[in-house]
Formats: sequence, structure tokens, C-alpha cells
Amino acid sequence: MKTMSARDAKNGFGLLIDTARAEPVTVEKHGRGVVVVMSVEEYERLKAAQQPASSPEHNTGPKA
Repeated sequence: MKTMSARDAKNGFGLLIDTARAEPVTVEKHGRGVVVVMSVEEYERLKAAQQPASSPEHNTGPKA
């Protein structure tokens, strides 16, 4: 995972976006990670992995 300072992220926002499309980027402020920027595809993959199999979104069978 790449790391970028908040200042560099602000000054090079286009680079941040381009990099985050390829891999998650941790943005640091005062040497501490404050946010992670990632592609929509990666976010959706992580979100789907957190959904329990019995959640309403995944339950497509008939209702009893």
C-alpha cells in the first residue's frame, strides 16, 4: 500500500486518484495515517466481503 502526505495529496490530487485506482493509498497527516483512498471497485469488493451470507441483500430464496 502506498503512502502520501496530506500536503502531497492536496497538491497532487490527480496523482492521488491515479494511484488509488491501482492500489489503496494511505494519506498521512503529521506522520499518522488518517484516511485510505481506494478505487470504487476495491471498496465494493471489501463491502461485499463484509456482508453476512444471511443478510437481506444476499437472500434471494423464497420467503417462508
